[in-house]
Amino acid sequence: MTPEFKPDRSLAELEARFSRDLELLTLPPAKDWLEPRSHSKYGPVLDMAIVGAGMAGLAAAFALKCLAVRSLKVFDRAPEGLEGPWVTTARMETLRSPPELTGPAFGFSSLTFRAWFEAQFGAAAWTALYRIPRPQWMDYLRWYRRMIDVPIENEIELIDLGSEDEIVVLTLRSARATQTVAARRVVLATGRDGVGGPYTPDMFRRLDRRIIIHSMEQIDFSKLRGKTVGVLGAGSTATDSAAEALEAGAARVAMLVRRPDVPRINKNMGIGSAGFWTGFYRLTDAQKFAIIDYIDEQAVPPPRNSMLRCTRHENFSLLADCDPRAVAVRDGRVLLDTTRGRLAFDTLILATGLAVDWSQRPELAALKPHVVLWRDRFAPAGRADYAQAEHPYLGPAFEFVARDRGASWVNRIHCFNHAANMSHGPISGDIPAISIGAERLAQGVAGALFADDYDLTWRRLSGWSNPELRGDEYTLDEDAGRFFAEQPADMKT
Repeated sequence: MTPEFKPDRSLAELEARFSRDLELLTLPPAKDWLEPRSHSKYGPVLDMAIVGAGMAGLAAAFALKCLAVRSLKVFDRAPEGLEGPWVTTARMETLRSPPELTGPAFGFSSLTFRAWFEAQFGAAAWTALYRIPRPQWMDYLRWYRRMIDVPIENEIELIDLGSEDEIVVLTLRSARATQTVAARRVVLATGRDGVGGPYTPDMFRRLDRRIIIHSMEQIDFSKLRGKTVGVLGAGSTATDSAAEALEAGAARVAMLVRRPDVPRINKNMGIGSAGFWTGFYRLTDAQKFAIIDYIDEQAVPPPRNSMLRCTRHENFSLLADCDPRAVAVRDGRVLLDTTRGRLAFDTLILATGLAVDWSQRPELAALKPHVVLWRDRFAPAGRADYAQAEHPYLGPAFEFVARDRGASWVNRIHCFNHAANMSHGPISGDIPAISIGAERLAQGVAGALFADDYDLTWRRLSGWSNPELRGDEYTLDEDAGRFFAEQPADMKT
């Protein structure tokens, strides 16, 4: 339960403290080092365009702002305050992450969730907090957005990417118009489905989408009242979808798990550390693959409280060793032939996760043919194909790697979303290490912009003429005779 909000001056004091922190650290730096650019066709050129104003996009924007990259803009297709999944498709009651994790605070204690929470609800409420309620995390991100103060445009969607004259051209669509924006660099901070979308097993793809629904879609659970509902999957999304159906009054809900049991151990928790987050990129491709593939194969279990949310209902069933072999729709019902027998449901929810699937991202159609994928660089022994093969193979600053020199523009686009996990580990969207990822991204982007501007830097260097000394601080001594001395024999020329 969210504590009662008690407005007082504490939040204003916290905000003042954060502003003072920035002042003491001279952030953003006062000195400009990037000069405005303009394109004959597209007008003013942004130094950085960020697609996505969720947690990752905000963190990236703040990290860049702190490096004095001022010509930047963030675009998001959602209305303001609804960015990311937190109050749209996410359904868990609380976050999985412990509340003490600092998230996108970048070492600023006054920018942490804890500081924001305690300023409103007090230290005692913090001590009693087990996990962060999901909608409250969105409230925090709305406040975070206001604190970092970066330019954001909402309700505007990326529909195409291209290039011209060493710049990236974004085609953006809003309810008002379609426009093109030119940028030197682009960050795709587009979340867990940033280079793909919902994974739907082949057998379900051509069936009635009114009664076979993917869990990543918007679902009106009130329409499931009195119905028999099946949920295919064993992860957190499956349990939360089942719980929502039960709480909406479904007559019966069954969660279908193909494994002999629900996964119980979260392998991610065993390896998560500062070393893992900062060092994963330094591993060999084989080592990276071994870790990611093992975690994927073991599967991440649902949180304990999500499972308890289901099992408190007597009309909930969990069917293990239940693997669908065939499906049909008859008389408005879903009929499943499974390893546990023939089952029938009024509605089937596919909690089958997300996949890197470029075909689901038409806005990246011009980009994909020029991008190096993991399949191009790594082939696991004995595996003709593997689940992560379509993931982009990224450079040290999350940049896409071009297949050939003629497509060097793709190196100017940075993949700061879930598809970066194969190359960088979970630092581009998960709460524990988002600051580490955003700092790596920002430093790489700033360094690349600086290197691109070498000629400008040289002109500044050679043309710099501001004197430190005016000439009246000293007098040149024309007579060195007072220092004359007879030279020893071994010094004479």
